[in-house]
Amino acid sequence: MPQRKSKKILIYLILFISLGTLSHKDFYENNLIRLNQIIITGLDERNNNDLVNRLDYVRLNNLFFLEKTKIIEIINTNPLIEKYSVFINYPSTLNIKIEKTKFLAKVNKDGKSFFLGSNGKLMESFQIRNDLPSIYGDFNNENFFNLKKIIDESDISYEQIKNLFFFKTGRWDIETYEGLLIKLPKNRVEKSIKLLIDFLDQNKEKKLNLIDLRQYNQIVINE
Repeated sequence: MPQRKSKKILIYLILFISLGTLSHKDFYENNLIRLNQIIITGLDERNNNDLVNRLDYVRLNNLFFLEKTKIIEIINTNPLIEKYSVFINYPSTLNIKIEKTKFLAKVNKDGKSFFLGSNGKLMESFQIRNDLPSIYGDFNNENFFNLKKIIDESDISYEQIKNLFFFKTGRWDIETYEGLLIKLPKNRVEKSIKLLIDFLDQNKEKKLNLIDLRQYNQIVINE
């Protein structure tokens, strides 16, 4: 009896291994693990389709061996993208959800017009946007985003700004849609803007053309 039992166990084990081998082979050869669909959402139809076409090379690849670095590289080349999430929906779909960047300003560079996004990237512009301030001067992203953060944390509305001028000395001028030019210092910008807001609150009736805050704790005005 024990011998017969051992033979049965051996037969079952051989069958199990054989079936397991066949299943494993089928699993890797059928389309259940092949990528055959790429779905991208978050951009307009043209940009979604453009990304799908650029990622088309990964179609029919094994889902377990996708070149994730290459996929990320391609996604990051699009300046419209702020954030994204990549999901693999088994058995055969790559799903990419995109959060579009917000345009913050207009920039002219090398004779071309660009939009500066909240992701820090420039996108060549082919449309007119009068709701965005223009930036002039040889600034870098850190210069701009430091100023933008200070403005956002103050009572100044960024939407009221028409132009921003950056100077080689490292300081900014702000021009509003009302025609007020504000000259900021290189340092102590937060304190200067607080001083500016207090001053404007106390002089609401005055029509001002210029406020100069470059001197520490002083305000020079031009009506």
